[in-house]
Amino acid sequence: MKQSLLFLFSILLLTTACKNEEKKELLADQRIVNDDMMKISEGYDLLKTKCYACHNPNAPSHDNIIAPPMAAVKMRYSRQFTSKESFVNAITEWATNPEADRAKMRGAVVQYNVMPKQGFKEEDIRKIATYIYENKLEQPEWFAAHEKEMHKGNRRGGMGMGKKNQK
Repeated sequence: MKQSLLFLFSILLLTTACKNEEKKELLADQRIVNDDMMKISEGYDLLKTKCYACHNPNAPSHDNIIAPPMAAVKMRYSRQFTSKESFVNAITEWATNPEADRAKMRGAVVQYNVMPKQGFKEEDIRKIATYIYENKLEQPEWFAAHEKEMHKGNRRGGMGMGKKNQK
């Protein structure tokens, strides 16, 4: 009888310990998911507050925007910088110190001028660039038609074909 009780007690103890381990693993997984969601949310929040003032995805037309949409920036940089690390580094280098001779989007520089130097922290720019790399971005309604018209199958991007700064 004592052996039976001891055996049942051991099984009960083992079962409880296993369930606690499973709970700990689930909680650890939940923390990882929550941390990832916070990073995504932080990158998106920074993108909205620091970038969308100029790179507005809701601009009514190509002529009513003061910088290329971020979807265009992502498209252009993704072609040349295929790894996350190289993409984030390239965006960070540009946004930290934008200069016309280093521009990857020459057509945008011709149309909109060089992006003014911003006082953003490099850490924030990296969060924004990571968000851009990892997520689908909002696009203006006119964007797809504009891309098709301007680039006519040329996957390299336009070279100053805009209207704003041409004379």
